Amino acid sequence: MSAVRIRQDEVQIGIGLSSMGFVLAGLGACIAILARDLDEPTSRLALLSSGFAIGLLIVALVGPRLLRTWPIPTVLALGSVVCSAGIVLLALAPVYAVAVAGGLCIGLGGALLVLVAPLMLNGPTAAARLSRVNAVASGTGILAPLAIGALDSLGPTGRLAILAAVPPLLLLAVLTWRSAAPSPPVRKAPVPVLIDSAPAVGLGKRWTGRGLKGLVPRQLGRAVVLDVGRGWLRIVLAVSVEFCFVVWAVARLVSTGLPTATAALLGSAFPIGMAVGRAIGPIHWRAWSPVVPSGLLAVAGTLLVSLFDSPVTVALGLGVAGFGIAPLYPVTLAALVATPGLSPARLAAVGALASGVAILIAPAVLAVLARVLDLRTAYLVTLPLLATLFVLSRRPRRSRHQHASATLGSEHVA
Repeated sequence: MSAVRIRQDEVQIGIGLSSMGFVLAGLGACIAILARDLDEPTSRLALLSSGFAIGLLIVALVGPRLLRTWPIPTVLALGSVVCSAGIVLLALAPVYAVAVAGGLCIGLGGALLVLVAPLMLNGPTAAARLSRVNAVASGTGILAPLAIGALDSLGPTGRLAILAAVPPLLLLAVLTWRSAAPSPPVRKAPVPVLIDSAPAVGLGKRWTGRGLKGLVPRQLGRAVVLDVGRGWLRIVLAVSVEFCFVVWAVARLVSTGLPTATAALLGSAFPIGMAVGRAIGPIHWRAWSPVVPSGLLAVAGTLLVSLFDSPVTVALGLGVAGFGIAPLYPVTLAALVATPGLSPARLAAVGALASGVAILIAPAVLAVLARVLDLRTAYLVTLPLLATLFVLSRRPRRSRHQHASATLGSEHVA
């Protein structure tokens, strides 16, 4: 692949993920403003995130088939158009049902973008390229609550600000549609993924190599199933914690007595923390998984958000939580994609399924708890999620299966 083509793919994925980062970072502010505009309880607007999650689940099921049928650029163009339609529906929604339909379209289109990103940016420099585009996407997300809050304070409804993501998405659709050509099928060959600062290599369907000679195929199959199941659950937990903050951060600030526009502006503390955390990358401390120190920062931020009712303290907690939460999804997704025995495309779909399940359930559970208790107390639900993630992230003692993987150059991270 030529250097020009590599750079072109990176720019295209950067445009798509940055647009999605802008929309997702503004989702919490949009929910708070929609509750006001449509005179609906904030808890009912949690279905917006459910629509996004359903889109992820659908793509997780049909995505691999789409990739076998259509060229990757065509899938990218389709995702851009569908996501743009959802953004327009959400920004202009006159009634509740239209807003939920917008969330569903954003989920469908966004999931297609997320599905093709690791496949377009594969190769020896995949980790660095993915890190660059994700850092840009996180930085773009900072602008969303600021733009929404500023526009809302000027008079028009602040959710119109998310329309800024539509032109780049439509431009991306035009560029990729024109350049769409039959692309080679998604390979099941090794795809390097950065895990814990070490290259981990997926082995494909057939297990080969000197280190695997004494292993029984049934044992290998059971090991793969356990690794995928454990990796899937870790992503569910990481995304659950992240979206509790994405969806409810602005509503939590409103509950402290702030006007909606001011709360939307202060809500930028969470995406700012996320952007800084992803720019720095996973935190390494002793022999612990990077999930643990990052998760402990998320716990500290959660306690500030939940135990205090001062807007400044809550905003500070959102920033600290964002900084801690930022590496959780990339680390857990990278570990899943590096699981030997399955193709990268299939594992990417499994990751999308995990994200969809998390986004479907976690914000809705927090909304139910908020109705029964109150929002500040409901935020404590993230603590048992993080505790479970810590347990699943303990580094197991090296087994014979792990030794075989290490022999082939794969450093498995718990």
